[in-house]
Amino acid sequence: MGKLIWLASYPKSGNTWLRAFLHNYLLAPATPHSINALTELTAVECAAAFHHPPGEPLTTQQTQQRRPAVHKRLTQLAAGPIFVKTHNANLAVAGVPLCTPALTAGVIHLVRDPRDIALSYSAFLNKPVDDIIAFMANPQAANRATDAQVFELLSSWSIHTNSWAEAKNRFSVRYEDLLADPAGQFARLIQFLGAPANPDRLQKAIRFSDFAALSTQESATGYRAAGTQKFFRTGTVRQWEAHLTQAQSARIIADQGETMQKYAYF
Repeated sequence: MGKLIWLASYPKSGNTWLRAFLHNYLLAPATPHSINALTELTAVECAAAFHHPPGEPLTTQQTQQRRPAVHKRLTQLAAGPIFVKTHNANLAVAGVPLCTPALTAGVIHLVRDPRDIALSYSAFLNKPVDDIIAFMANPQAANRATDAQVFELLSSWSIHTNSWAEAKNRFSVRYEDLLADPAGQFARLIQFLGAPANPDRLQKAIRFSDFAALSTQESATGYRAAGTQKFFRTGTVRQWEAHLTQAQSARIIADQGETMQKYAYF
């Protein structure tokens, strides 16, 4: 039985890229690891299959009652660390933590400029940017339960980001820094996991999981986790400069500015 390492992020902050890198580095495949097999080493905490049988939707209260037992079962997936993706904030609902501290070995926390998140999330959900900006400012923002997943409490971008910043044994990295220096940042990540990075293996894993490789796979085989929506859209930074209005950018800064300053976004 192992302990959980949470792969924590607000949506559209690079979590899938992180998972692809981990698969390509830890498994060292001869060709890029399939984006449709990212549950081989990384579990998705909100997946309905972990929480209830098919056709048995749960209320928020029922989900929270079951979450500690679900996390306990996740620790039985492997003897060592178990990587678990989550978009939950590091908070409690109905008195129950969304990510059980006693079963946690560590956290890999990804942070991205909320102005770029707003654009990417809008395109992915096919919703107006203004709606996404409002969603990201809402302390009660959540992904609702569906047949495929249980509910997740994202909260606002600032609350979410600050909640994970308080986690123990945490590796935190900005999406922008990963993009600017993947070799340096991913080497730090491997060291956080307990060993120095092998340079050749590192470079191969970076190449197999970069945006071009992931986008090429999506075009060739689709990405089942995203359904029919295009998931790997541009992967660049500061898209907001060309695509957000001044009013939209100002609203995000008004909503999230204090936390944005902590991460040097302005």
